[in-house]
Amino acid sequence: MIAILRKEIQSFFSSPVGYLVIVSFLLINGLFLWVLKGEFNILNYGFADLSGYYFLAPWIFVFLIPAISMKSFSEEKKQGTLELLITKPISLSQLIVGKYLGVLCLIIIALLPTLLYIYTVYQLGNPVGNIDLGATLGAYTGLFGIAMVYSAIGIFTSTLSTNQIVPFILAVFACLFMYFGFDKLAELTGWPLHNFGIENHFNNISKGILDTRDIIYFISTAALFLFLTKLTLSKK
Repeated sequence: MIAILRKEIQSFFSSPVGYLVIVSFLLINGLFLWVLKGEFNILNYGFADLSGYYFLAPWIFVFLIPAISMKSFSEEKKQGTLELLITKPISLSQLIVGKYLGVLCLIIIALLPTLLYIYTVYQLGNPVGNIDLGATLGAYTGLFGIAMVYSAIGIFTSTLSTNQIVPFILAVFACLFMYFGFDKLAELTGWPLHNFGIENHFNNISKGILDTRDIIYFISTAALFLFLTKLTLSKK
């Protein structure tokens, strides 16, 4: 499984696309938060907080994570190497988890530079250090939870086609639906569907309250899509 994880990371950084995806994530966030005038600009907002970043990041993830995960299995199937991997002395579950962890590690690499935002806002506070570290920790925990679910969705859709564009599009729509689709359905039908959507749980945890129900939601939802991945590959 470690070999699969290492292979995924090396494969991602062996082409300019890998660097382009991460740089795009940081560039888009940086432009909205520090350069472009608007409601997300921290310098114009008048308050030293990262609420704009916590709003933007999940939406950028909708495109970033499918772009990273779309080739996980589709490329293996297209090149005919999936059968070769399955004959190796690793189980199908280990193969899936190895690829899944590879995508997650890449998301963590993309998130690490954004820790500079925390230090910057910490210094901009009046007085210096006037930042809610509990809410900040909660928000980053929530972002990692979103990354867990989106990565699992991307891994699952990558098993559905050898054309990488198809898994990418399917993953984008699935991530969008999981993020706010249930809330919209709840508004239209009046059914209590909010707890099935990511946005509700992310909003709860980003307030700095680490509720086990929210953590269980992210873990169980990611596990569900990984199970669907195994089920799909097993049938094929």
